Amino acid sequence: MNYVDGFVLAVPAAKKEAYIAHAQAALPMFKSYGVLRMVECWGDDVPEGKITDFRMAVKAEEGEVVLFSWLEWPSKEVRDAGVKKMMDDPAMRDMEMPFDGKRMIFGGFQPILDA
Repeated sequence: MNYVDGFVLAVPAAKKEAYIAHAQAALPMFKSYGVLRMVECWGDDVPEGKITDFRMAVKAEEGEVVLFSWLEWPSKEVRDAGVKKMMDDPAMRDMEMPFDGKRMIFGGFQPILDA
């Protein structure tokens, strides 16, 4: 099975179009690093929890929307090499992000079921 990097972040609702443009600009770079698929999901039905929830996880503020996203890679090895290239790429470092990257949560995941 492929390898997945998952992300949850808060984006100001007023910057939705800027975020879409950001994602569209990043996609060709990500593909050049080995990404097979990129999925960006704008929060539509993200309930508030009593103990924890997506909004709390990213410390979403008033006027922000939770975004759920993932990158699919052919393998963890390709992902590790691709992430290194990504971090070394000045174009990635200089890319302006329309969200607070310090509140983004992320991680790598080995799929255990893909049906």
